[in-house]
Amino acid sequence: MTLIVQKYGGSSVADANRIVNVARRIGKAKSEGADVVAVVSAMGDTTDELIRLAQTVTQQPDPRELDLLLSTGELVSSPLLTMALRTLGLDAISLSGLQAGIHTDTMYGQARIHRIDTGRVKTELQKGRVVVVAGFQGVTEDQDVTTLGRGGSDTTAVALAAALKADRCEIYTDVDGIYTADPRVVPEALKLDEISYDEMLELASYGAKMHPRSIEVGAVFGVPIYVASSFGDAGGTLIHQGKD
Repeated sequence: MTLIVQKYGGSSVADANRIVNVARRIGKAKSEGADVVAVVSAMGDTTDELIRLAQTVTQQPDPRELDLLLSTGELVSSPLLTMALRTLGLDAISLSGLQAGIHTDTMYGQARIHRIDTGRVKTELQKGRVVVVAGFQGVTEDQDVTTLGRGGSDTTAVALAAALKADRCEIYTDVDGIYTADPRVVPEALKLDEISYDEMLELASYGAKMHPRSIEVGAVFGVPIYVASSFGDAGGTLIHQGKD
């Protein structure tokens, strides 16, 4: 059976209606015979709001405590999506970074994934469930919560896809693919049907909305990454090790 890891960004789960829309999209993948692991970001601008809240208490939040605070955003969106999936008749379960076995170093705010223990995720998949994982977070060997930096849910998704040997990783966001330039700035920018890891990594370093580490992980483990919009069915962009 095909195994897909899907990641949904903050704009895709910004409110209840969008969460239900995501649940329907996941349901469609399940109806087509795929096992699905869904990685979600925090709803809308939740992470920014939590940072502002911390700064009302102190101008220099302790890094460990700030990471624990910021991780709560994904702990809201993941169970909400799970509830929406169950309402549609799909068996689903939400897992935190800890429960999903994502282990990192101790670099708070910019942690790197060291390893992923996939046992729990695989067990839930074997039960026929959709597994919804809180993105952007992991834990140290001492069980302290860490975050992976801006865009870290992309890295969570690609790393999970690599660890689970998934057939592909799909990144759903508010844009319908990768463009040659920011179309809001350059009207004649073209959407790409496909792009290599190296080219995508270069675009990401110049500001394209994908976490560079996610591209690096995809390249190392050969995970095809498909980037598309969660708001429609237009074709997206496939990032892979193409020869052209």
